[in-house]
Amino acid sequence: MKNINFLKCNLIAHRGYHDKKIGIPENSIAAFKRAIRYNYPIELDVHLTKDNKLVVFHDNNLKRVCGVNKIIENCTYNELLKYNLFNTKYKIPLFEEVLKLVDGKVGLLIETKTSKFNGKLEKELSKRLDNYNGLFAIQSFNPMSVLWFKKNRKNYIRGLLSSDFKHDKSVSNLRKNLAKCVIADIILKTDFISYDIRALPNRYIRTKRKSKLILGWTIRNKKNYDKAIKYCDNLICENMEKYRD
Repeated sequence: MKNINFLKCNLIAHRGYHDKKIGIPENSIAAFKRAIRYNYPIELDVHLTKDNKLVVFHDNNLKRVCGVNKIIENCTYNELLKYNLFNTKYKIPLFEEVLKLVDGKVGLLIETKTSKFNGKLEKELSKRLDNYNGLFAIQSFNPMSVLWFKKNRKNYIRGLLSSDFKHDKSVSNLRKNLAKCVIADIILKTDFISYDIRALPNRYIRTKRKSKLILGWTIRNKKNYDKAIKYCDNLICENMEKYRD
């Protein structure tokens, strides 16, 4: 039986427990070390580079975080090593580095990020996770990625990232409809749904919460927290210190 309790035992640190003001960038080794110190499960994002290396990074483009206008999937890992995260000393980490660091100390919530689905990222990710002893779950906005894990790694905990997508103009209408559709989740048979708190409350999530775990993203202040905690079983957060007793 799948153990999903780690997804609700403590707030989940969005891209690690990061804080640019003190020199700890998102999705960095420093942010992951800090999350471990406070016993927060870690949410992170994985991309596949041009030379088939799994790296931990959120955006498709390096511009916001590294200041250079390049698509991450078009770069080799050695190219990525030229750049630092938000002008700090930290580099884009390999997923293997992060697994070695975390080593089961906290749970991992892993988002698969692909511009085009072809299954390569999912295969590479599975190679690393099949022999990993810690707790982890996979999530994606792309239903095809979630479906790959349903077919090929039935034992993996998997979730659909979803929203009403009114705040995101970059997602195609087809993917919007699939990702927010009740039918898609029935086909995917997910273990949880991660839902955009900006689209709460709504009937869809109220209905789904009766049968499965609902995570809310992304909490950045106490006002968001107080609203979302009413509708979700757990929350994916930044600025964690604002919600600690």
